[in-house]
Amino acid sequence: MTRIDIHDHLGSARFTRFHFGMLFWACFVITFDMYDLVTYGSVLPVLIKKWAMSKVQAGAIGSYGFFGMMVGAVLFGILADRFGRKRILTASVILFSVATTLCGFASGPATFSIFRTLAGLGIGGILPAVIAMLTDYAPKRLANSMVAIVMCFFSIGGILAAVAALYLIPAFGWQSVYWAAFLPLLFLPFMLKYFFDSPAVLLKRGRLGALRSVLSKADGGADLPADAELEGALAKESGSPVGALFTRRRAVGTVMIWIAFFMCLLMVNGLTTWLPNLMVEAGYALGSSLTFMIVLNAGAIAGTLLLGKLADVWGVKRVLIPMFLIAAVSLALLGFGNRMAVLLLLAAITGACTMGAQNISYSFVSQYYPSFMRSTAIGLASGVGRLGAIAGPTFGGILLTLGLPVETNFLFFAVPGIIAALAFLFVPLTATRIGKGRDGDAAFEEAVTSAP
Repeated sequence: MTRIDIHDHLGSARFTRFHFGMLFWACFVITFDMYDLVTYGSVLPVLIKKWAMSKVQAGAIGSYGFFGMMVGAVLFGILADRFGRKRILTASVILFSVATTLCGFASGPATFSIFRTLAGLGIGGILPAVIAMLTDYAPKRLANSMVAIVMCFFSIGGILAAVAALYLIPAFGWQSVYWAAFLPLLFLPFMLKYFFDSPAVLLKRGRLGALRSVLSKADGGADLPADAELEGALAKESGSPVGALFTRRRAVGTVMIWIAFFMCLLMVNGLTTWLPNLMVEAGYALGSSLTFMIVLNAGAIAGTLLLGKLADVWGVKRVLIPMFLIAAVSLALLGFGNRMAVLLLLAAITGACTMGAQNISYSFVSQYYPSFMRSTAIGLASGVGRLGAIAGPTFGGILLTLGLPVETNFLFFAVPGIIAALAFLFVPLTATRIGKGRDGDAAFEEAVTSAP
C-alpha cells in the first residue's frame, strides 16, 4: 500500500495551473476587498453635499467600515476553522458584494451606514480564509511569494477604485461605483472551482474523493495510486481554536504577534492619513506632498513582492525584524531631509518596510499556527491590528495638535515600528523554521514535542 503524506505532497509540488487559478481568483477577491474603502473616499464630497452631512457624521460613517472589518475578521476567521474556509469565504464574498451594491441604493446616511457596516463584515472575513487557504496548498518554496502577490492587490484595488470613480461618477452618478461591486457575484462560480477547505477538514469529514482530486490537481493532474493511504494532516486539538492560541507554548507568540500587528497598522494608517499634511507643514506644496503618497504606495507594492521572495529564502522572521527597524529609521529621517530626491527615496523605503512588512506578517501568522486554527489566528491578529488602524489617525491628530516640530512628529511615528520589531523578535520559534521550507503544522509539532 502506498502512503502519501499530504503536507509533503503539497509542499513539494511544482507551481501548476491549479496554483495559478487559486492565486488569480484570490487576487481578484482581494482587489474588490479594498474597493469599498477607497470608493467611500471618492464619493464622500458628493454625499456630504447631497445629504447635508457634517464632517463628523461623514467621518463616523467611514469608521463603520473599519469597525465592520475588525468584527468580520475575528468572527469569520473563527467560523472558517469551524465550518470550512470555502463556505465562509463564499458567504463573505456574497455579503460584501451585496452590501456594497446596496450602498448605491441608500436613501440617506442611516441606511448607507448599515450597508457600509455589513460590507465591512464581509471584507474582514475574506482575508483570513484566503491567506489560510493559500498557505495550505502553496508549494512551500513559494508560500510567502504567493501571499505577497495577493497582498499587493490591496494597493492595486485601491488604484482601480479611484480610476473607476474618476470615470463612472461624472457619467453615471455616485451610485454607479457601488453597483460595480456586484461583479464578484457574477464570477463566484468560477472562483469556487479553485477555493477549497483545508486538507485536514476534508480528511476529517471523510471527503476522500475531494481530497484525492485536489492533491492530484496540485501535482499537475497526475493520478494518485488507487491504493494510496493519505496521512499527515494534523488532527484538531481539544478545545476551541481561540483557546488553542494560548496553549502548547503559543501564548507568548500570540501576544507578541498581536502587539506587532497593532503597532504596525497604527503606524501605517497614521502615516497614510497625515503624511501629506506633515509634508505641507515641512514647507512643501500640496501637489508635492501628494506625490509622497503615490511613492509610498508604489514602494509598498515593490517591497511586498521583494520581501515575499526574501522570506522564501531566509525565513519570514529574519526578514520582518530588520525591515521594521529600517522603516523606523527611514520614517524618522523624513523629518530631517530637504532634498526632494532623497525624500522620495526615503518615502519609497518607508512604504516598502511598513506596508510591505505588514503584508508579509500575514504570511508569518498563517505559517506559525497549525492548519485547524489558521483562519482563527489570522482573523484575530487582523482584528487586533484593525484597532491599531483605527487609533493611527487619532494618534497623528494628537501629535499635530501639540504643535511639535515636524522632525519630532516623524520620530514619534517611527516608535511603533521599533516596538513591532521588538515584538516579532520575542516571538518564540523553538525548533520551527517558519517560512523557510517547513510546513507550519509539522514544524510546530516538532517544536512542542522536542522542546525540553
